[in-house]
Amino acid sequence: MNIHKEGKIYLIFSLLIYAVLMLLWYFLGLPGISWACIFFGVIFFLVLNFFRNPDRAISQPDKFNVFAPADGKIVVIEKVFEPEFLQKECIQVSIFMNPLNVHVNRYPVGGKVSYSRYHPGKYLVAWDPKSSTENERTTVGIDSDAGPVILMRQIAGALARRIVCYSKEGDIAVQGQDMGFIKFGSRVDLFLPLDAQIQVALDQKVKGNLDAIARLK
Repeated sequence: MNIHKEGKIYLIFSLLIYAVLMLLWYFLGLPGISWACIFFGVIFFLVLNFFRNPDRAISQPDKFNVFAPADGKIVVIEKVFEPEFLQKECIQVSIFMNPLNVHVNRYPVGGKVSYSRYHPGKYLVAWDPKSSTENERTTVGIDSDAGPVILMRQIAGALARRIVCYSKEGDIAVQGQDMGFIKFGSRVDLFLPLDAQIQVALDQKVKGNLDAIARLK
């Protein structure tokens, strides 16, 4: 199992605690230590699962396909006005990631990063519509190889307290490569042109780099 680099410190820390507790239980047999060993053993495997990073190269890269940037469930498909960067009406598609989903975020299209901003904020539940504009978030604009500008927003949820975004203005975005990570529950919004052909439906489960969210014209 591949582990994302953002999770290595958490895994080392939880494994050290588990190892110390196991040693105390084995050599001292202190009351209650066995239950603590079980508890931290479960924590370790949950952290291991959360920070997994499946190797999912896009089998057939296509500049007109907008691939899912994250694993999760489609919770929003609607026409909205995007005021931060695009400043026009577009189609918003949102993916909610629960704590058991893979939380790696990948570039949905190839192109050039023309905008990247971090915004501190609240920690509303990720499915709340206000989370898109009020929660801690990072917004990344990509001048896609197909022509249209695609906006991607990483949003922290009620459990998440840190968004990691590798994108810098001027970077070359390679479709399917890692662009960031959101820790412990979150959401990703995509803002697409009005004429984009949406390929998903509400409540559909998608996987990053495997499912196409839309096709650009």
